[in-house]
Amino acid sequence: MRFILVNGRTPFRKTSCLWCCEEIDGGYLRDARTLLRYCGYECFALHHEAAPLIEGRTRAAS
Repeated sequence: MRFILVNGRTPFRKTSCLWCCEEIDGGYLRDARTLLRYCGYECFALHHEAAPLIEGRTRAAS
């Protein structure tokens, strides 16, 4: 897992965490590959653990 830790900054536009939907302020993580934003490492790790499961379900449904 590669990520970028941003301390003491907020995104240019109001943004919420991809995983928990909390508004991001004062620091966040960005996925280095996709540039998606997360409020902290916990949400980033949870999303990456669940991503293969979610992708498998969407492929099976289509």
